[in-house]
Amino acid sequence: MTDSKYFTTTKKGEIFELKAELNSDKKEKKKEAVKKVIASMTVGKDVSALFPDVVNCMQTDNLELKKLVYLYLMNYAKSQPDMAIMAVNTFVKVVANAVAALSEIAESHPSSNLLDLNPQSINKLLTALNECTEWGQIFILDCLANYTPKDDREAQSICERVTPRLSHANSAVVLSAVKVLMKFMEMLSKDLDYYGTLLKKLAPPLVTLLSAEPELQYVALRNINLIVQKRPEILKHEMKVFFVKYNDPIYVKLEKLDIMIRLASQANIAQVLAELKEYATEVDVDFVRKAVRAIGRCAIKVEQSAERCVSTLLDLIQTKVNYVVQEAIVVIKDIFRKYPNKYESVIATLCENLDSLDEPEARAAMIWIVGEYAERIDNADELLESFLEGFHDESTQVQLQLLTAIVKLFLKKPTETQELVQQVLSLATQDSDNPDLRDRGYIYWRLLSTDPVAAKEVVLAEKPLISEETDLIEPTLLDELICYIGTLASVYHKPPSAFVEGGRGIVHKSLPPRTASSESAESPETAPTGAPPGEQPDVIPAQGDLLGDLLNLDLGPPVSGPPLATSSVQMGAVDLLGGGLDSLMGDEPEGIGGTNFVAPPTAAVPANLAAPIGSGLSDLFDLTSGVGTLSGSYVAPKAVWLPAMKAKGLEISGTFTRQVGSISMDLQLTNKALQVMTDFAIQFNRNSFGLAPAAPLQVHAPLSPNQTVEISLPLSTVGSVMKMEPLNNLQVAVKNNIDVFYFSTLYPLHILFVEDGKMDRQMFLATWKDIPNENEAQFQIRDCPLNAEAASSKLQSSNIFTVAKRNVEGQDMLYQSLKLTNGIWVLAELRIQPGNPSCTVRALAPALQPWSLPFVPCQGVALVEDAVQASLQAWLELESVRSLRRTFLESFQINPVRLPR
Repeated sequence: MTDSKYFTTTKKGEIFELKAELNSDKKEKKKEAVKKVIASMTVGKDVSALFPDVVNCMQTDNLELKKLVYLYLMNYAKSQPDMAIMAVNTFVKVVANAVAALSEIAESHPSSNLLDLNPQSINKLLTALNECTEWGQIFILDCLANYTPKDDREAQSICERVTPRLSHANSAVVLSAVKVLMKFMEMLSKDLDYYGTLLKKLAPPLVTLLSAEPELQYVALRNINLIVQKRPEILKHEMKVFFVKYNDPIYVKLEKLDIMIRLASQANIAQVLAELKEYATEVDVDFVRKAVRAIGRCAIKVEQSAERCVSTLLDLIQTKVNYVVQEAIVVIKDIFRKYPNKYESVIATLCENLDSLDEPEARAAMIWIVGEYAERIDNADELLESFLEGFHDESTQVQLQLLTAIVKLFLKKPTETQELVQQVLSLATQDSDNPDLRDRGYIYWRLLSTDPVAAKEVVLAEKPLISEETDLIEPTLLDELICYIGTLASVYHKPPSAFVEGGRGIVHKSLPPRTASSESAESPETAPTGAPPGEQPDVIPAQGDLLGDLLNLDLGPPVSGPPLATSSVQMGAVDLLGGGLDSLMGDEPEGIGGTNFVAPPTAAVPANLAAPIGSGLSDLFDLTSGVGTLSGSYVAPKAVWLPAMKAKGLEISGTFTRQVGSISMDLQLTNKALQVMTDFAIQFNRNSFGLAPAAPLQVHAPLSPNQTVEISLPLSTVGSVMKMEPLNNLQVAVKNNIDVFYFSTLYPLHILFVEDGKMDRQMFLATWKDIPNENEAQFQIRDCPLNAEAASSKLQSSNIFTVAKRNVEGQDMLYQSLKLTNGIWVLAELRIQPGNPSCTVRALAPALQPWSLPFVPCQGVALVEDAVQASLQAWLELESVRSLRRTFLESFQINPVRLPR
């Protein structure tokens, strides 16, 4: 039967009958009633009185019935808008469901662009947010978190409309709102009053979450752990809510303990230590261990509390509880690493408990302490020999530490411990089947037998101070996890790609870039304790972190680049000008020597600014038509720094550039493996000029097999300084989801020449006269086809500036200056004989003056004595001159030629 029957019957009282049928419990009867209503409406009858009853029929999963109701609503929405408003709440639920469906489809098909978010659609979602059910609100908030506002004003507007969700009773809604606010706060300036207000509003809802059931508490704590790593100022005044309760489950206790350490500061350290000492007397062994280790972390994080923490640890050692003593020794070792030569008076107390140590980590820590401070322990050889008796029964960790400790002892007391070191080397190399132990043993054996001095420099080298936090999440990963607050990823502290099978549908999220107005410095109160305002301390990852401490590794020679050529030639006090430098300043009468002083011409822009790739040699003079940058300085073609066969399929090529005062490492990453590569990160070892990444290594999409990506990594020169051999050696670690890989390369010295390196002529003359003979080097360049003006122009493109020019007996003399990024000046004299393809370079570095010591820019080097500082600076200046020689030599692809003294 067709639907025509609905148009054939008309009778009195029909409205009342339809009303009864619309409210029936039977779905079929409802659908029949709605069809009758639509039929009556179609023939012109007024059935608006049934509006509430028809709208109620929308709450069904029958698609046909929904369409009929929509048809009714569309008809009466125009003529009776006041009545149509009654259906808004129901439609808002539809909006939430639609958003959820579209979001899920968009995540599984990232390229489809189904959910196009713009200010207009975002405004509609925010309007619907107030009317949705709690789960509908979660869907909409998650969708908002995927939107990137166009500026800070829009971000603030969204935050203001989302903030009321923080007071919702459902914890999932609260966490979703926190996620949106944490993401959009990146775009807000810290100077805004609203920014401070928002920080205050975020704390109470997070605290409220901790009053729920233990399971919900744990989820909340895992999310709070991420939040305090990103913005500790949110909960810096809420320390007490994280104090452990007696009836908390162990998983809640451990998480609270971790957050307490992250929030510890000089202002609250007293109450934190009191709590931790109380926790160390609990009966739960795992919790006690964590509490003792937390005391050590407090000492490392808050320097002012270190002495009190050490005293607390000594009190705990006196309890003679075995596992407490062992944990205390492990953390005291870390305190020694943080504060060398400060708390060594406690070593005697530690040695009293030597026999009670049975855990590998504690035994290894005690062995490290004995080896590190062997010169202060009279019976250090006896103590280490006692460990050596059961060498093969020890764990690998203890064996490695014992080997190193005995070698340290031998280097400090060679006459007394020769038999002991021979014994441990024999055990490690001949009687062990552990490859790590054997390799280390052979390295020590070879060092000790061939070059004891080098062995001492390697084994007894100054160790880096450990950081206040050894388990911080990597910043790029933390930013991604902030975007997943309220999801399983925030509980695991891993991105979804790490635990979701298959890569399809996984989108890597990140926080929005900061706008110009939000780039203000961290306030002093939010800066980590012990660090200057605005300066974040370096973090040395914990043991097991893929991106380990480079300074503890034995890296091989550079992959690319020949060894640094140095010259021992010193010209003494010989002045190649004959008449002295006074004539440069115009003091010499005109005509003496048949020459006149000529000011250097303004350097012209090189003609081959965009020349194609040439032979691949670093060529400041551009003789091989290399790649030119915007500033005209030479850029070598990319060389393979890390072959794929040494990096599990990852091949890294690169070069260095300097453009408009900025240094970059231009990388090319190629995946020659059979699996996708993600989660890239990079770290530099300390180096001669403090080169360090100025930003994270951004690989925005997973690197598929056989795919290549080009990345320009900005570099800064404010990193830690350490003597490297050769001077321009750079040791690099690159991490991805597969492993961490290490390589070293040589960077061209001219990337360190700054743009303000042209010295004033008067200062040039005065400085040149004061340079001592030992700070001078001279070398010759063959096959130089350039005249003086061309050479001056090409050198200026690499920030080697000509201060003055003159001609002496047919030779063109160019007097040049350059300044390195660490403030060191180098003066040079370039002699060019017209028609002669060879030229001579004489380079000098100014002597160090006592008054200049405070201004020597040796960043990152902690020097206690002025003499040590002066020694390092004198070395750095002389080595800079020698490296400059290589810069000139590489320009002409020739070998050095020694000149007679």
